Amino acid sequence: MSIKSIISKQYQDKVNSTALKASHIELPPEGWLCTVRKALGMSAAQLARRLGVTRAQVSKTEKGELNGTVSLKTLQNMAEAMGCRLTYAIIPDTNVEDILAARAQQQATRRVEEAHKHMALEDQTLSQDQITFEVDRLQKDILQNPPADFWDDEA
Repeated sequence: MSIKSIISKQYQDKVNSTALKASHIELPPEGWLCTVRKALGMSAAQLARRLGVTRAQVSKTEKGELNGTVSLKTLQNMAEAMGCRLTYAIIPDTNVEDILAARAQQQATRRVEEAHKHMALEDQTLSQDQITFEVDRLQKDILQNPPADFWDDEA
């Protein structure tokens, strides 16, 4: 196993572990800012004074959290003003290995289909079993040695 593959595996384990821990966390209907503020019994006006902004700005930011227009820095500042800290993570829908396997499957299928088209022109088509075998074989090879264009999309 190469150093690169060991490091990649460590990153995969970190993401998978974090995803497992955070899988049960859901955004509250009012957003985290509003929910935490209310849990603390803090009014929007009180939070605004702590931040040195207007109550309208707090309301706008709480709405911005829900529609995705608030910055991480603003979230962090508001969290700190409430005695909290901001934590964020990018969580995959499935584990990292499944995402990689699906991408390798796509690439392998595309490559085999291209080769199959050229072979058909020369009247040398493969059977469905041969195609399946080649896709599986190529997928494993791609996962072992991902090409530089692994995440490039075809034009």
